[in-house]
Amino acid sequence: RSFSLSALSLADKPLPPRLKFQDADLTISYLKGTGPGGQKINKTNSAVQIIHKPTGIVVKSQATRSRSQNEKYARHILADKVEELLNGDKSRAAIKADRARKKKASKVKKARRKYRELEKGQEGATEELEGVEKSDDGEHDASDIDSPCQEGEKADELSEAQEPEQKR
Repeated sequence: RSFSLSALSLADKPLPPRLKFQDADLTISYLKGTGPGGQKINKTNSAVQIIHKPTGIVVKSQATRSRSQNEKYARHILADKVEELLNGDKSRAAIKADRARKKKASKVKKARRKYRELEKGQEGATEELEGVEKSDDGEHDASDIDSPCQEGEKADELSEAQEPEQKR
């Protein structure tokens, strides 16, 4: 079994820190929620909408019933979107997506390798069986079952033994 150090080095690299926003750059508003959840979600101002003034990105969150939790989620989403806009492939979201893609590719590769090994094992077993059949060539040793002549003689003896019973 092989051991790869590249997987360890991939996990050891820390993600870049999240962006911190100044409150002057954000417009935070609390809205009434929409969608399923009954009347309560439609009556309370627990949904949060954050607008990042410099970029114009708008993020809305109503994942939970708590206003503070929704604001926290919205800030995380906004930080990811702004960072992706500024840094592109070096953003946290891009790095996470790349790691997930590599991990999935590794799993697929490992599964293919395992499947190939199983196929090779079955081919080897088939070749062994074919080898036995080829060496057999239909010839029997003296130690095998009675020869056809002896079988025919036994069949005659059995038929003669049964005939007198039928005559009665």
